[in-house]
Amino acid sequence: MNDRSHDDAMAERFREDPEYAVQLLNSILEDGEQGELLIALRQLAKAFGGVPVIAKQASLNPTQLYRTLSEDGNPELRSLAAILRAMGLRLAVERVTAA
Repeated sequence: MNDRSHDDAMAERFREDPEYAVQLLNSILEDGEQGELLIALRQLAKAFGGVPVIAKQASLNPTQLYRTLSEDGNPELRSLAAILRAMGLRLAVERVTAA
């Protein structure tokens, strides 16, 4: 039996289906919590080569990126945009209709 962590399984899923990653992030941004977003970003970082690779591509310090994506992390917009850009993603604003 092959035991692997949930993070490893999600990273594999993101590599195999990048559109799933986009849908998940949008869902979290729509009605999730910051903690959920940080978990997904950690999993995505793993899928895209790990924190050291993402940090280098985003021109961020790896130690700071580990802290930013930690459970208690609080990424600045500039850092979040750089992290997503390193993964081939970006933040976007979308108009919503009132309920």
